[in-house]
Amino acid sequence: MLVGTCTINIFLYDVHSLKEKRHIVKSVIERIKSRFNASVAEVGQMDKWQVAEIGFACVSNSKKHVEEMINNIIQFIERDGRFEVSNYDVEIL
Repeated sequence: MLVGTCTINIFLYDVHSLKEKRHIVKSVIERIKSRFNASVAEVGQMDKWQVAEIGFACVSNSKKHVEEMINNIIQFIERDGRFEVSNYDVEIL
């Protein structure tokens, strides 16, 4: 069994309150859950308006499948025009 994890930091452009930030982050998390069937949560930077840290994980018996799934989720997040991905960290255990 292999577990792939990723933490991704995003910068939200036109956000002026924590309420706006949470609305966008919650939307992204729900879309990832429904589309990719991965475990996803906001894992850091919860008190800052324009920065968010999202973590996700997937489990498989194939390293190739884990890598593809993580890459697909990262690309999905990067295509969202409401924010910019500043960096991400991938780990496969």
